[in-house]
Parts: sequence; structure tokens; C-alpha cells
Amino acid sequence: MKRSEAIFLTTALILAAVLGGMLGEMIGSFMPQGSVRTLFEKSVQIGFDSFHVNVYALDFTLGLMLKLNFVSVLLVLAVIVYYRWWYL
Repeated sequence: MKRSEAIFLTTALILAAVLGGMLGEMIGSFMPQGSVRTLFEKSVQIGFDSFHVNVYALDFTLGLMLKLNFVSVLLVLAVIVYYRWWYL
């Protein structure tokens, strides 16, 4: 895999996850109450909360949290399928 292809794939996966999360929240907000709305709005948070260290003059905060929903997973899978079809 070339460096430019790796950068493209990484960027595309991140954009797919972010845009999928936003799209899923927007679609879910317009749905009536029920299982379909729950499917679009329910998300899973993966990661760890922020870790805070305060040492006299220095202050560090470190954290990573991924929030995935149904649409973001679908878009990430679509990017992977597209990449395999186009580049491999």
C-alpha cells in the first residue's frame, strides 16, 4: 500500500465515521418513536474518559472517546468495500 493510499483510507474512514454519526442523529431526530428511531439514535461509546494530571506548573489532559452508531458503521463498511474494489 502506497503512502498516499494509506492517507486517503485513513481520512476516508474518519470522515465516514463522523459524517455517519451526524447523519444518524439527524435521521433519528425526524423519526417517530419506535424501534427504527432507536436504531438510528442509539450509539456505543468506546474509549476512555479524560485523564487529568496537574503538576504545579504543568497541566495535562488526555482522553479518547469514539461514539459509533448504526449509520457510521454502515458508512465505514461502505468505505472499506469501495477501497477494496477500487484499489485492490
